[in-house]
Amino acid sequence: MSVLVGKRAPVFWAPAVLDGNIIEDNFSLDNYLGKKYVVFFFYPADFTFVCPTELHAFQEKIAAFENRDTVVVACSTDSAVSHWKWLQTPKSDGGIQGVTYPIVADHALTISMAYDVLAGEYDTDSSDNPIFVGAPEAYRGLFLIDKAGIVRHQVVNDMPLGRSVDEVLRVIDALQFTEEHGEVCPADWHKGDKGLIATQDGIASYLSEK
Repeated sequence: MSVLVGKRAPVFWAPAVLDGNIIEDNFSLDNYLGKKYVVFFFYPADFTFVCPTELHAFQEKIAAFENRDTVVVACSTDSAVSHWKWLQTPKSDGGIQGVTYPIVADHALTISMAYDVLAGEYDTDSSDNPIFVGAPEAYRGLFLIDKAGIVRHQVVNDMPLGRSVDEVLRVIDALQFTEEHGEVCPADWHKGDKGLIATQDGIASYLSEK
């Protein structure tokens, strides 16, 4: 598994569904470069069980992300048409109707491979014919990308394990706190808590509450 923290987020141009209804042929995270923080998360597949709970959970707190100058972007290996159909399906029928943030279609698997979250890989059989081993779906990877396009946080869950949206918001708060104040955040830090500063003798001390 690649560690992308501290590196430029892999660049891509791919189809995506915007505003729950519009298919954009050439969408890129670079649209937000220099303007917004980005939470870019992968999920395994449309029309499944855990995935809609996550997509709805992010939508329910979309205002909290917007208040933090952050956009949310999802991605799976399904096609844009599959995304569009799922977005038209009511929540009561297992759909994600009402989700407004972009959903990227990684049907060629190249984005999942670039972010190293693909559950399978290409190989060759005994006759040197190309084959795909494993599942052509993404693990539940999530990447927090700053305004300069640098990955500052990543986490990857196995497919059965849903993520915590509140934890994503906490990490955004921590990143923005360190950028603003130049301090570091101790374990279980939350917005409003004290930060830490390292002294020249190597002793970390608490600062006043921000």
